[in-house]
Amino acid sequence: MKLDLLAIGPHPDDVELTSGGTLLKMAEEGYRTGILDLTQGETGTRGTPETRLREAARAAKILRVKIRRNLGLPDARLETHEEYKKAVAAVIRELQPRTVILPYWDGRHPDHYTASKLGYEACFVAGLKNYPLEGAAFRPYKILYAAAYADVRPTFAVDITSQFATRRRAILAYASQFRPPAKERRSKVFLPLDELEERMNHQALHYGRMIGVRHAEGFVVKEVMRVDDVVDLPVRSI
Repeated sequence: MKLDLLAIGPHPDDVELTSGGTLLKMAEEGYRTGILDLTQGETGTRGTPETRLREAARAAKILRVKIRRNLGLPDARLETHEEYKKAVAAVIRELQPRTVILPYWDGRHPDHYTASKLGYEACFVAGLKNYPLEGAAFRPYKILYAAAYADVRPTFAVDITSQFATRRRAILAYASQFRPPAKERRSKVFLPLDELEERMNHQALHYGRMIGVRHAEGFVVKEVMRVDDVVDLPVRSI
């Protein structure tokens, strides 16, 4: 199956938190969407790989994605290794997504910024005809970077007001991460998980205010965006 939109995340739940509303909105518009998780999150403090895979499957149904894959790369040990790059590039060639969403290229968790670099390089080499990889050469047309985890001003934002409640259900499908027993919340190590879901909700409000809607998800692109009609632009200036 060829996809219109593929979101790549380092761990199960990252895509839901950063761009789940956008994926759902595009699915509702009739586009074929998918998620590629690079790792199973096996080194995380909460849950097990098996549990997180089940939660990911439930979240995928909620977001109406056509395909969800997990490459099983090593959690907390991601790198731009040739073997890992080939694994991602093979999926790009197979699914041929027109647009790819990647994590922002800077961040707190090493897996996040590594996944961004790995995803970009895989998208590039997938288009090299003589690259040693099965399948026909293919390169996505557009790469978007999810701004949610970064302290960065988005290039643009997507109105997800109508999708927000469903996005939240998809996030909370990861009960092992966001609704653990009280005893599992006790840790000597600070876990952003304890505030992450709430923080993403506030951020959706923040991005929404930026474009004059209730909730939104922000994205960054490296290239200049083209505009043909400057009279009919959305979002007020004053």
